[in-house]
Amino acid sequence: MKFNKIPNTDLNVSQICLGTMTWGSMQNTEQDGFDQMDYAVSKGINFFDTAELYSIPPTKETCGVTNKIIGNWLKKTKKRDEIIIADKVTGRSGMDWIRPGEKETRLNKKQINTAIDNSLKNLQIDHVDIYQLHWPDRPLNVFSGLEYEHTETNDIIPILETMETMASLIKSGKIKYYGLSNETPWGTSQYIKLADKHNIPKPITIQNPYSLINRSYEVGLSEISIREKIGLLAYSPLGGGHLTGKYLGGKKPAGTREILWGNRFDRYRTRNTEPAVKAYYEVAKKHNIDPAQMAIQFCIIQKFVTSTIIGATSMEQLKKNIDSIDLSLTNDVIKDINNVQLIYSNPCP
Repeated sequence: MKFNKIPNTDLNVSQICLGTMTWGSMQNTEQDGFDQMDYAVSKGINFFDTAELYSIPPTKETCGVTNKIIGNWLKKTKKRDEIIIADKVTGRSGMDWIRPGEKETRLNKKQINTAIDNSLKNLQIDHVDIYQLHWPDRPLNVFSGLEYEHTETNDIIPILETMETMASLIKSGKIKYYGLSNETPWGTSQYIKLADKHNIPKPITIQNPYSLINRSYEVGLSEISIREKIGLLAYSPLGGGHLTGKYLGGKKPAGTREILWGNRFDRYRTRNTEPAVKAYYEVAKKHNIDPAQMAIQFCIIQKFVTSTIIGATSMEQLKKNIDSIDLSLTNDVIKDINNVQLIYSNPCP
């Protein structure tokens, strides 16, 4: 395994991060999660990503289950000191069952404090290494599309309040650092500006989607990542599984999220998804490499990427995805990839 040191921290994270969102859902059992963590650690991975609302799809019954699975594994293996845990606090939503007694989830002081205490209890640990804001409190199209529809409202938790709460959690020892997720260039710049103005710690990472079929991060945020040393934790490097090629030709294999999750991830079903994926599949075939490993390695090699988050529902998938770390992409492969991007630019933003 290869590692990246997160600037201005003592964290040295594996370039591949283990995603966990399906553990405890209709796709993966607790034992599946245990097996995946065991294998990932055996291959050198020391970085797990989770969230208070997991597993996915989010329901009242499965909320917090993933964290409990991780907590049970940490207790069983006694490997807490070897693992860097990145957790997430839910942004604004109507999922009132996440925090009973609240009409909606918000990024205010009260709710963030409630959320971190619940996470620490479920994870059976005394601190989270990176505590991420899952998505912003302000109205924003963060999960699909490039369009921005501005909504005027005074009902927004000030970013400064959220930051001050994170600073207090750092001071109390409940978290070591904090990060952003599903954030924009404007939002990220506000955190940087306010951190400087108020002498508050700034975020150390940003977790956003990044893949061959969604390279929108490169416009604006990539420069911020490099210049401000806030590296990307790239999620959905396989574009919801599409870049494996398993959905080509309208196929919907049994047990996949296309069957189980209905329309939840329509963002990966645009007009140009199929032709773009097919073109990338042909690039991989031309160079005799696995298309999924090509897609993951493309994320890993970007200068603005700190770690690439992989997820799997089977050990076969997990092993293949982790082995991506050993793949080398030649200049010819990169050239062919970029040529596809010119024709099918960000079909699934």
